[in-house]
Amino acid sequence: MSAWRERMMMTERNIAGCVLLVALLVPPSGFVSAQPDRSGPPPPGPPPSLKLPRLQHLKLANGMSVVLLEKHDVPLVQINLVVKAGAVMDPPGKSGLASMTAAMLTEGAGGRNALELADAIDFLGAEISAEAGMHTTGIELRTPLARLDSAIALLGDVARRPMFPASELDRTRKERLTDLVQWRDDPEKLAWLVFDGTLYGPSHPYGVPSTGKEASLRSFTTGDIRKFYKAYFVPGNTTVIVVGDVTSSALLPKLEKTFGGWRGGGKSPAGPVLPPVGQVKGKTMVLVDRPGAAQSVIMIGRVGAPRVTDDYYAIVVMNTILGGSFASRLNQNLREKHGYTYGAESAFLFRPLPGPFVAVASVQTAVTDKALGEFMNELRRILVDVPDADLERAKNYVALTFPGRFQSVGRIARQLEDLVIYDLPDDYFSGYTGRIMSVTKGEVLRAAHKYINVDNLAFIVVGDSKEIGEGVTALDLAPPTFLSVEDVLGPAPAINGAK
Repeated sequence: MSAWRERMMMTERNIAGCVLLVALLVPPSGFVSAQPDRSGPPPPGPPPSLKLPRLQHLKLANGMSVVLLEKHDVPLVQINLVVKAGAVMDPPGKSGLASMTAAMLTEGAGGRNALELADAIDFLGAEISAEAGMHTTGIELRTPLARLDSAIALLGDVARRPMFPASELDRTRKERLTDLVQWRDDPEKLAWLVFDGTLYGPSHPYGVPSTGKEASLRSFTTGDIRKFYKAYFVPGNTTVIVVGDVTSSALLPKLEKTFGGWRGGGKSPAGPVLPPVGQVKGKTMVLVDRPGAAQSVIMIGRVGAPRVTDDYYAIVVMNTILGGSFASRLNQNLREKHGYTYGAESAFLFRPLPGPFVAVASVQTAVTDKALGEFMNELRRILVDVPDADLERAKNYVALTFPGRFQSVGRIARQLEDLVIYDLPDDYFSGYTGRIMSVTKGEVLRAAHKYINVDNLAFIVVGDSKEIGEGVTALDLAPPTFLSVEDVLGPAPAINGAK
């Protein structure tokens, strides 16, 4: 066969193959294939359901409560001790004592000094930390399953046998005094200090820094810390939350061995009687001067809502629309539309007592007054305008992101803390998405009117008063009070030789 003939036959075969391919690809007469709608993003699918293993409620021989959630996919265990003692228990003149006590728990325990304790924890590949909040102190352990026995023993030392050495107290005190110095150059910290003080006042624990002031930090003795620890760190005031690759039959003997001999305080000790939380009355404007600042920190807010309220789900949806996501109105307005900031947001900080509602952004100095105006536009708009599309987008955002809170043993344990602190039911998380999706437009508007009253707001601005004062005053939101950094923090504390 000639080369020419061979090439002709190959060409004919290729043509025949192409005809067959076209026949397979071209639909028969009368058949019209569905084309995807590319005019907008596809609608979100149904929110995924959250199915957690059953919670197990256990008791140790001394009455100590244990909450266990078994999770066997990864050989890790998270144990969180929740002690109902926080900054609200600080005695008068001793602000920061709860926070200092928590910090000192890991600075030597069970006969080991701070370095020896840290080495023992690292050797196991574990992590132990302690931190005080407003109402609780958390002592957290994360450990590989293979090291659980030894890790629980170290956790028991930290919780039951802290040493509180004077040398470590002096070192930690100097660190915190150094923090006070650094706050002078931290405009966001300055804004929060003034914001909390304006909303709650100096007589309420919510209105003072939970880490302490200079005078109180200098006054702390190991006796103060031991007294606070002895009053509140008792079995009846502590709940153990366990999440991970362990069963109740394996866990209980380990906890009994470590905590079963802990005695004292069969029930929660009575804390101080807290003053009532009052609402902001009228409008208040405070400008904290930072000469030469390239940006201004803006905080606008008022007292919000307690965590346990029938309005909770409506508040969450409403705030998602206003400033609780990247697509929120505040961020789209101040960042995307006007370019005043890298980000603007709002939040309700839920606590046992009403925590603050705050709208916040760091903006360019030159547009501080314009940014304040846009904040007010959005705060007014949420009171009257909630289109169906905004409502559905916010509900879907909350529902679709909710399962992400349960992606690790540590995050799950943190979520379970809410059940303990706020006495929520075991099925709370499984019903969360459904309750969010059932929020109506009327409920969102009612929550907005109840918790965002534009006639009663505190405005805190930290920036260059010389550059922003005239423009902010011209907005006529409220007569401004001008403060210096020294007015807020006092003279810079001396660090060397701190006692």
